[in-house]
Amino acid sequence: MPLDTIAVPAVGTVTCVGWHLDGFERSLTSVSAATVEAYVGDLRAFVAWAGRLGLDGPEGVDRRTLRRYLAFLATRGAARRTIARRASSLRRYFGWLLRTGAVAADPTAGLSAPKGEARLPRVLRPDELRHLMDADGPADAGAGSVAGAVALRDGALLELLYGSGLRIAEATALDVDELDVARARLVVWGKGGKQRTVPLSEPAQGALRRWLADGRPAMATEHTPAAAVFLNRRGRRLTPRDARRIVDRRAAEPTHPHALRHTFATHLLDGGADLRVVQELLGHSDVGTTQRYTHVSKERLRAVFDATHPRA
Repeated sequence: MPLDTIAVPAVGTVTCVGWHLDGFERSLTSVSAATVEAYVGDLRAFVAWAGRLGLDGPEGVDRRTLRRYLAFLATRGAARRTIARRASSLRRYFGWLLRTGAVAADPTAGLSAPKGEARLPRVLRPDELRHLMDADGPADAGAGSVAGAVALRDGALLELLYGSGLRIAEATALDVDELDVARARLVVWGKGGKQRTVPLSEPAQGALRRWLADGRPAMATEHTPAAAVFLNRRGRRLTPRDARRIVDRRAAEPTHPHALRHTFATHLLDGGADLRVVQELLGHSDVGTTQRYTHVSKERLRAVFDATHPRA
């Protein structure tokens, strides 16, 4: 059967018995929930495709099968980044199978896949940042009201995302005892359970003080987790999805919360911060991940030069 005629059934209809996906998912203890979801989704898509070939378990998969799968993705118009990510998921999965003795050999050994296109992170323009950070709260946001509490919460959250460069999952997972507002610092648990201490900006200090003193008590209920810093309208811990909605609501145009982290890093480098310091603040394990922000700064410098120099 030609590759481009193989239809992949909906993920929800895939039978994964024999593929050990549940065990693989349980083994992913050092990555975020979003990463686990991505790995498992990629593998379910592969299992669906393999099922059309008559494969009912990983034992029958060889490198030729995997190369056919990657070629199939390309013929279906999958982006290079998507194909590269699928290959990475397969490598991790078969590596785990080999370590647990479920397969005798790793078919991903020597498997090549296209590298994802290098995309520079989006940095907010000054007017976008001002609109997001200085947007007025609801018209009825009086002191002690729920609307007023929401405005205080949103302001404090955004100040952390931009002022301290937190990932959205890190900000929503913050506990009260990890904040030291008086000393302008907080403890963050990042990817892989790695802990780091990051500074608080002065605006973030003020916003957190107001939220904790006036906003949080107005939103707390008998079911509120005592440790949670940020709460939703039901008094539960704020989720990353809740936080994304806050950014969407306040932004002048569609903006991903990670853009605030990108902007934080780029502004530090533009201001002369050392690359290693920025790496530490962001919690990157590899300085190469941080170096992409230097490319953003060079692009910004070029744009300024082209726009202002008379002989550019």
